[in-house]
Amino acid sequence: MHRHASCALMLASVLLLAACGGKDGDQVVAPAATPAPAVSSTPAAPPRVLLFGDLHIHTSLSADAFSTGVRALPDEAYRYAKGEEIQHGAGYPTRLKRALDFAAVTEHAEYLGSMREFLNPQSELSKLPLATLFASSDPADAFKALMAIAADASEDGKLEKMLDLPEVGSAAWKQVIDAAERHNEPGRFSTLIGYEWTSTPDEINLHRNVIFRTSAVPPLPFSRLDSEKPEDLWAFLDAQRAKGIEGMAIPHNSNASDGRMFARTTSDGAPVDAAWARTRLLNEPVVEMVQIKGQSEAHPLLSAEDEFADFELWNARMSGKAMPPPSQPAGSYVRDALKTGLAIGAETGVNPYRFAMIGSSDSHNASSPVEEDNYHGKLARLDGTPKQRLERLAKNAAAVAAGVGTAYSAAGLAAVWAEENRRESIYDALRRRETYATSGPRIALRVFAGWEFAPSLTEETDFVDRGYAGGVPMGGDLPAAPTGAKAPRIAIAASRDPQGANLDRVQVVKGWLDAEGNTHESIHDVAWSPGREPDAAGKLPPVGNTVDVAKASYGNDIGAAELHAVWEDPDFDRAQAAFWYVRVLEIPTPRWSTYDAKTVGVPAPAPATIQERAWSSPIWYQPSAP
Repeated sequence: MHRHASCALMLASVLLLAACGGKDGDQVVAPAATPAPAVSSTPAAPPRVLLFGDLHIHTSLSADAFSTGVRALPDEAYRYAKGEEIQHGAGYPTRLKRALDFAAVTEHAEYLGSMREFLNPQSELSKLPLATLFASSDPADAFKALMAIAADASEDGKLEKMLDLPEVGSAAWKQVIDAAERHNEPGRFSTLIGYEWTSTPDEINLHRNVIFRTSAVPPLPFSRLDSEKPEDLWAFLDAQRAKGIEGMAIPHNSNASDGRMFARTTSDGAPVDAAWARTRLLNEPVVEMVQIKGQSEAHPLLSAEDEFADFELWNARMSGKAMPPPSQPAGSYVRDALKTGLAIGAETGVNPYRFAMIGSSDSHNASSPVEEDNYHGKLARLDGTPKQRLERLAKNAAAVAAGVGTAYSAAGLAAVWAEENRRESIYDALRRRETYATSGPRIALRVFAGWEFAPSLTEETDFVDRGYAGGVPMGGDLPAAPTGAKAPRIAIAASRDPQGANLDRVQVVKGWLDAEGNTHESIHDVAWSPGREPDAAGKLPPVGNTVDVAKASYGNDIGAAELHAVWEDPDFDRAQAAFWYVRVLEIPTPRWSTYDAKTVGVPAPAPATIQERAWSSPIWYQPSAP
């Protein structure tokens, strides 16, 4: 194993870091990697830059956002993403510290735009008793109205049918499209057109964001009112693709799916077959695995040996109850799904869960509340102030203690390696799975896997060129092993967020399928900051903690600015299907709730600190047929 901690300019350059600098949104691109010498036969790498964005933002055109006091429209959401100031639903100005590179407003397709009609005196909806609740100065009243609509939807649905207004939905969809077109600035800031399909049978989250490649989009979204089955959504996307409209569905909050998001059966309960697996793989190449409602990577009950699996957990179904029903972990988390995919692939010949990972916010404030020290909540007038958020945490203490807590996170972002900052290039990066997730920080991460990488590869100036030429990037499939190759080598280069915390460690997470059809996982520390070594049992000591909880501050005098390694799998068996992905952890920093506690002047609730992180998309290996 080779591990390194270095602040060398070389690593920063080979990462080709393209981060947003300052509040003006100007993009700062680090120098390109030094070209290989003329005598080298290594072809040049594709000219790809790292872009950060949010593909999950709601405005007042979404029912739940409107009901909690949001009045902003998609134009404001894009202005915010570009680094401009907008008005928060709770009545104060807010802005990102750094602009994003791309964004998508993804309104709920169900009764799209209809909630605004409650306040329109020309609309029949304004004459309903619920209109008084929506117009109330008490934000709790509007939320009660939303819950009444949700209850109606699960009963006779009469009110829901009144809210399904085709002319209003069509006009709102046009607003979404027009705003995306107005704010799309190829080369500087890209918008992607999309919406959210919001299926929640029995309070089970099956939500997907639907993202389109270009401005060619359907005349209306396909919503839960059309069908609650994912298979029908895929059929819709297939039909659009046949018309030249390219799109994909991105599942999110599988942690609240009660095991249904990554099941071994169809929506009708039948075992999945190759055709089902192939259709899902085509239509869902990406999963949003971290956002404001927690992370969906791993759960302690599924990964007991993973000391970092308890990060920002959300254990409940999608319920407005004080004590919501728990969500079953099996079938709800990405790592478990990746292992399940190996088993399904062995049975059917097609792995439906060969997906990439991204993060996004799921903001309902026309914003991206992903910065711990600049967090402004999810539900506008319900949690728009530090005092409200801390009171909400205290109120939910019993649910948290029962393991069905619903504390929000300041997360996350999608990172893509794209040829350029254009919506088509960003979409294509998602489609080929060269993308990763972060919990909010802009950690730069490169991952390649190959059979013949030199142990010093990440120290070479043409690391990226050689990574592409001799292997596959994150999201790729390893080719068959050449004669004499013992095991794949994974080359990793990680660099801290330039305005964030140092790095603690880099880990490789492996999953594999044995000859008996059983799945397994293991976690390997492959690079870490100086000053410590694994103990006799192989456990790496904690990096330390510089957080001053009372002051909500920390220091970067521990950890490393950059970490890189070329790691060879010591347990590789070429007869076993496997995957690997990389997880990068920062040193501990204050959580948003700690910043809020300092503002309010009260003790910080637990947990007071957080280890932010990034997760690469996996790389897969499939043994050749005998």
